[in-house]
Amino acid sequence: MTAIIIDGKQTAASIIEVVKSAAASLKSEAEVKPGLAVVIVGDDPASHAYVGAKSKMAKECGFNSVQHTLPQATTQEELANLVRTLNADASIHGILVQLPLPRHLDSDPIIQSILPEKDVDGLHVVNAGKVAAGDLDSGLVSCTPAGAMVFVRRTHGEDLSGLNAVVIGRSNLFGKPMSLLLLAANATVTTAHSRTKDLPAVCRNADILVAAVGRPGMVKADWVKPGATVIDVGINRVPALDKGEGKFRLVGDVAFAELEKVAGVITPVPGGVGPMTIAMLMANTVIAAYRAVCRVPPKF
Repeated sequence: MTAIIIDGKQTAASIIEVVKSAAASLKSEAEVKPGLAVVIVGDDPASHAYVGAKSKMAKECGFNSVQHTLPQATTQEELANLVRTLNADASIHGILVQLPLPRHLDSDPIIQSILPEKDVDGLHVVNAGKVAAGDLDSGLVSCTPAGAMVFVRRTHGEDLSGLNAVVIGRSNLFGKPMSLLLLAANATVTTAHSRTKDLPAVCRNADILVAAVGRPGMVKADWVKPGATVIDVGINRVPALDKGEGKFRLVGDVAFAELEKVAGVITPVPGGVGPMTIAMLMANTVIAAYRAVCRVPPKF
């Protein structure tokens, strides 16, 4: 058996096409242009690269894309004031504060101060609570688990009744919302973690296995049921000695070369879940803009 390898870039591109069409329709029919404000504090190169990619994609989608670049010395109150200003700006439908913030800033009160209806990262407790309650129609879902669910739905359909799903990882950012999304689709879900007894045996029961632990190549071939769908959310930098001293490559949480011979469907790293995160951020922004003018948003 050789697994079908999901093309995350292609899937993300299909989401972006829907976003572009929806944004154009909203502008022509309601004279509303989706607005996304991205806030970055400090000089972290990786964060600036991520923000640049998000802002560029927002412009490509036809959004009103606004970027606020704040100095490293920005105070908690200055950042909070900017969020309050963006909350009050009717032309801004989505607000994203790039994490991590510099160490002297407390990210949680900043994230929780964003209006839930503008929280396109899906991190506000109101949005997390709606996912926990199974209300996926009025909240905003965290982007990475939402993107992973697109892969699951396109592989297995909307109804996962009768399928066993295992999520390795219980973080608030991914593991918990991923488990809840699978549960909402009627899967029988196990959330596994570092204290799970006999983790390989638990994983072997999964028709859908999602790995999000941040440990390169942890999931081996003998952990996986033949024909299972494997979603690899890990992004780990490991030394690439074949490329020269000091060089690195990105790998996931699963031993891809092994699992490719056992799984039915698998996501690669890079090029799997990663591209979906920005795509779902754009989708959340369009959804927020539609709701702001009391229109039914498109389904993703």
